[in-house]
Amino acid sequence: MPNRERTDIAFELNGRSVEVACHPLTRLLDVLRVNLGLTGTKEGCGEGECGACSVIVDGAVVNSCLVPAAQVVGCRVETVEGLVAHREGRALQAAFIAHGGAQCGICTPGMLVAATCLLRRRDRPTPAEIREQLAGNLCRCTGYVRIVESVDAAAVALVDGREEPSS
Repeated sequence: MPNRERTDIAFELNGRSVEVACHPLTRLLDVLRVNLGLTGTKEGCGEGECGACSVIVDGAVVNSCLVPAAQVVGCRVETVEGLVAHREGRALQAAFIAHGGAQCGICTPGMLVAATCLLRRRDRPTPAEIREQLAGNLCRCTGYVRIVESVDAAAVALVDGREEPSS
């Protein structure tokens, strides 16, 4: 019979303290989507290959489908829903809309999360740096051109002191 042990998992989520009672090996992805109702983080492959489930844990992009809930105790976790609280997230969302960086939407949350981490480290990343940062996120709808253009437009807007990209 499987172990049904539940424990309290406490962490910071999008700037607020949360506590969830779950098995310590429950995937962070499931805690976010099922226990906390944050469905912006998507499950694409469940194997850590596609990046659709990407979230930020203590400043680093991770695949939430591979992270046991117990691993985030005391950590800062950011999901795509939390990005709107930061200028990088708002600029990226506006740029993805303006430049057609989003297609079906499955990969978009992971792309936004990964790009946010990049723009927090680099004011004006090169297209090669953008591609490298997004390499862990697969998109089956595009050739990545508009995604890279979207991240670049967000970077330019932020450097110029704006959150909305130029047309």
